[in-house]
Amino acid sequence: MRAVIQRVASAGVTIGGRVKSSIGKGLLVLLGVGEDDGQEDIDWLVRKISAMRIFDDEAGVMNLSVMDVGGEVLVVSQFTLMANCKKGNRPSYIQAARHEISIPMYERFCEKMAEQIGKAIGTGEFGAMMEVSLVNDGPVTIVLDSKDR
Repeated sequence: MRAVIQRVASAGVTIGGRVKSSIGKGLLVLLGVGEDDGQEDIDWLVRKISAMRIFDDEAGVMNLSVMDVGGEVLVVSQFTLMANCKKGNRPSYIQAARHEISIPMYERFCEKMAEQIGKAIGTGEFGAMMEVSLVNDGPVTIVLDSKDR
């Protein structure tokens, strides 16, 4: 499971001209699910992301988590994070999980994240053509892979 975490001042997802979700200060999480991912990958990523100290404290040092600052989280599925670009110029997505695996994994990740931070989170719509907007704060962007623990 791969995640791109962006610290944002605000972020939102629009589908077909309608806003699906929007957040203020917090984290935008782009999430890719692989064929060999399981519950342990979800648990590890949720714990890691929710506790990651990437928000400034009163001294301006990145020392606080999204929970510490009362921030929000928006999670958007993105199978292209599982791209393999080793051969040629056309990415291969063979490592991305099929819909019957990735949809429940994405939904469980969102449920676990909401439980972990103690509030509802924003989501995209799996498989939809989405427009994701964000105001990156910092910028701060972190890439995590649950297989690289």
